[in-house]
Amino acid sequence: MQDPISDEQAACEATAPELTIEGPIATIRFRKPRFSNRLSPDDLATLRDHIATVNAQSDVLVLRFRGEGKYFCSGYDISSLAAEDAPSSIVFGHTIDLIESARPVTIAAIHGGAYGGGTDLSLACDFRIGSPEANMFMPAAKLGLSFYPGGMSRYITRLGLNEAKRLFLLAEKIESEEMLRIGFLTELVPSDRLYARVDELSATLAGMAPIALLGIKKQLNLIVRGQIDIEEIEREVLRSEASRDIAEGALAWKEKRAPVFTGD
Repeated sequence: MQDPISDEQAACEATAPELTIEGPIATIRFRKPRFSNRLSPDDLATLRDHIATVNAQSDVLVLRFRGEGKYFCSGYDISSLAAEDAPSSIVFGHTIDLIESARPVTIAAIHGGAYGGGTDLSLACDFRIGSPEANMFMPAAKLGLSFYPGGMSRYITRLGLNEAKRLFLLAEKIESEEMLRIGFLTELVPSDRLYARVDELSATLAGMAPIALLGIKKQLNLIVRGQIDIEEIEREVLRSEASRDIAEGALAWKEKRAPVFTGD
């Protein structure tokens, strides 16, 4: 028999990030709306477990992130740094690196505030769909906290050096239209269309040929970091050319129908 859990443990479990999987589409929900969906060290461990779970399931092609309540995610719970045994915010950065390198294609549904590390979590995703209520700011310099390397690299590669300096060094809060203009958001949609649009995008991605979809996603993220492995890319090209899916894709194109890919 397992030992009974305390009320405090039960509360933590009830608000930990939740993973659900429906066929080829997985969703992680942040469930601390009273605390701006900030992420504690325990939440980070849960996130790493969830990423490992979806990486291990070859049929999962899409992973979405969304938050409950008013905020998307406010990043690392820096109040935890007061504890002597608390992990550094570098551990937060390592967790976001895992999201960037996750095997499925990732989508952030940004319905409200994305702050601090929550902005980096957003940038780690392949697509960022926002509603007019979305806003963001990076308060690290105001808080006296230097930032981990992966996050600074994502800011520069996604937004450019000038925007990275503006957002980091001035800690400016920007709204959804500006987020779209600088490339923080991939798309900006009406509030009542946000999750429907994320579902549409998820269905489109889930209908792609898995070998090509996941291989291209992986290599694009590596190339932008200057990590170009020509031989690996060529192996993936040859693998796709030898797959059953390319034959199905060509036949479906000829027959003017939607292809049915199997990942073989």
